[in-house]
Amino acid sequence: MDEREILTRFKAGALGRDDAARLLTGARQAVTDAPPPPARPDTALPRARTDAVAPPADPYAAPGAAPPRDGPAPDDRYAVVGIAGRYPLAPDLHAYWENLRTGRDTSSAVPVTRPGLTPSAPGRRGHFLDAVAEFDPEFFGVTPAEAALTDPQERLFLEVAWEALEGAGYTGSRLDALTAAGGQARALGVFVGASSHDYALLAAAAWAADGRTTPSAGHWGLPGRLAASLELTGPAQAVDTAECSALTALHVAVGALRRDECAAAVVGGVELLLHPSRVRDGAGEGVGAVVLKPLRRALADGDHVHAVVRDTAVGRTVRRSGRPGAAAPHRTTGAHESRETTSRRIGSAGAATGIAALTAAVLQVRHGVLVPGDGETTQVPWPRSCDETGREVPRTATVEIVADGGAVARAVVEEYPGTMPGAAGPDGGGGPLLLSAPTPAHLAATARRLADWLSGTADAGHPAAGPPPAGVARALRVGRAAMPCRIALPASDVPGLVTVLRHFADTGDVGDQARTADLRDGGGDRLGLNDLPETRDYLAALWRAGRTAHLARLWLNGVDVDWAALEAASPWTAPAEPPPPSVRLRRPLWLGADGAPEEPEPNG
Repeated sequence: MDEREILTRFKAGALGRDDAARLLTGARQAVTDAPPPPARPDTALPRARTDAVAPPADPYAAPGAAPPRDGPAPDDRYAVVGIAGRYPLAPDLHAYWENLRTGRDTSSAVPVTRPGLTPSAPGRRGHFLDAVAEFDPEFFGVTPAEAALTDPQERLFLEVAWEALEGAGYTGSRLDALTAAGGQARALGVFVGASSHDYALLAAAAWAADGRTTPSAGHWGLPGRLAASLELTGPAQAVDTAECSALTALHVAVGALRRDECAAAVVGGVELLLHPSRVRDGAGEGVGAVVLKPLRRALADGDHVHAVVRDTAVGRTVRRSGRPGAAAPHRTTGAHESRETTSRRIGSAGAATGIAALTAAVLQVRHGVLVPGDGETTQVPWPRSCDETGREVPRTATVEIVADGGAVARAVVEEYPGTMPGAAGPDGGGGPLLLSAPTPAHLAATARRLADWLSGTADAGHPAAGPPPAGVARALRVGRAAMPCRIALPASDVPGLVTVLRHFADTGDVGDQARTADLRDGGGDRLGLNDLPETRDYLAALWRAGRTAHLARLWLNGVDVDWAALEAASPWTAPAEPPPPSVRLRRPLWLGADGAPEEPEPNG
C-alpha cells in the first residue's frame, strides 16, 4: 500500500489515525488485511462523525496531520494567546467565568430602551448584552456619522477583537513581526462567524419612512474593519453556518495557519438581537474572539498560552431519510461544550454559540474546574487523569455545535502548562512604562484603569495578578499601539506608579516623574528621524547603552520606536494576566439619529 492509498483510506475513514501513522512512518506493524469497513452513510465528512472527535493516543500528538515518512509527526497544535468576550450580564471574561462557575441565570426582560426593540411583545425574556447601541468612534478613527451607519455587530466585534489582541500583545510593534510565507509584515488573519442582518432590516424600514442612508450590506465588514484598522495583510473572511459559524471560522483559520497564509489569526463570532421579529423567549446574544498562533511559534515568541486547540473538524449530519438531524455527541471524560450547554447559559445565541462554547472550554481547562451542568449549581474540581504509565496528561475539553440545518463543527481544546512572568530589560528596571490613547480624555481614563488594576482595586472586573512593574511595562511597550496622546514614566515600584497615574488622571499633571505629549496636530518627529535609515541603528545603540529615558523622550516626540525589535534579545514571557485593555469612551450612535437613549443594565 503506497502513501497515496494510505492517505485516501484515512480521509475516507477506512483507516484509523494510529494505523495510518504507523504505515506512513514505515513502522513494521501493519494494519489488518481484512477489507476496510464501508464509510458511514450518515455523514458527508469522515472526520466529523456523529460520535465525538476522538483524541489521538499521544495527548500531545498532532491529530489529522500526516507525519513524514522518516520522522515524527510535526506539532500541529495552535495556541490561544489572546481571548476576550462579552456575554449576557458579563461585560468581560472575568464576569463570564463567574457566571459559568456559579450557574447564574442570565435571562432578563427585553431592554425597553434598546433602539429597534420597542415593539417587542411584553413578558418575553431573553439573554441580552448591555449598551449595544454605544461605540467609541474616536478610538478607532471613524466619524460619528460613519459609526452610526455601521452595524453594531461590526462595531462590537471590532472592540472585542481589539481587546483580545491587546491581551495577546499584538496591536503594537510586535504585530510587525508577524510574517507569513510571502514575507509580508502584519500577516494576521481575521475569521468571523456571523449570520444575522438585523441592522439592515432596521435600515430598510427607515428607508421606507423617507430615510436615505443605509449601512453596507453583507458581513464582509466584520473582518474587514479590523483588518483595515491595523493594516493587516492576512486573509479576512466572514463565515455563516448558523450556530456553527464561529467554530467553522476556527476550522478555516487553522487551515490558513497550516498553509502559512498568515502567522496568527483572530477568530470570533457575534450575534445581536436588533429587530423585534427575532426576539423570542430564550433568545440570546454574545460576542467573543480568540487569537491563535502555531504553538511552536507562540512559545518561541514568549506568548502566554491560555490553552491549545488540538484539532478541528467540520461536516454535516444527515438522517438516513435525507432530512437534517441533530448529532448525538458522546460525553467524554472532562468538559464537553455543546449548543445545549451554551443555550442554558446565554440563550440561543446564533452565530455566537460556537465562540461562547469555545471560551467556556478554554476557561475550564485553564482553571482546572468543571462548571455546573444542567440543574447543577456547584463547580467541581477537575483533576488531571493519568495514562497507563502513571504520567499525568493534560485536561482536554471537546466542543461540538450542531446547527438546525445539519451543519456540525467540532474542536478539541487542551490544557498547556503555565509560563513564567515577564523579566526585566537590560537596564534592570525593565524600561519605561508607556501609555497612549487617541485623546487626553482617553489617556486619563486608561491611566486610572491601570492604576486601579495595579493596586488591586480594579474596575470592570480586571483583578491585578501581581506581575512585577517591569513585566507590565514591557507588555505595554511592545504590545500596544502608539496613539497621539502619550505618557511615559519610570517602571518603579507599584505604589509609586499608582500615585503618579492617579494624580495624572485626576489633574492632568504628571509632576517631575513623568512626561506627556499630544501629537494630534501632526507635529511629531519634527527632525524627520523616521525618514532616516540610520535612525534604527541609533535607537538600538541607545537601548544597548541602557538609555531608556532618551528613547522614551524620542517616542514622546513622535519617533517610531520599535520596542519589540529592540528588546528581542532579552528573554521574556508575556504575563499570565495581561494589563487591562484600553478604555473606550462609548456613547450611543444609531441609524437616523445623532444618538440613541442609553440602555440600563438588564433587570431580572
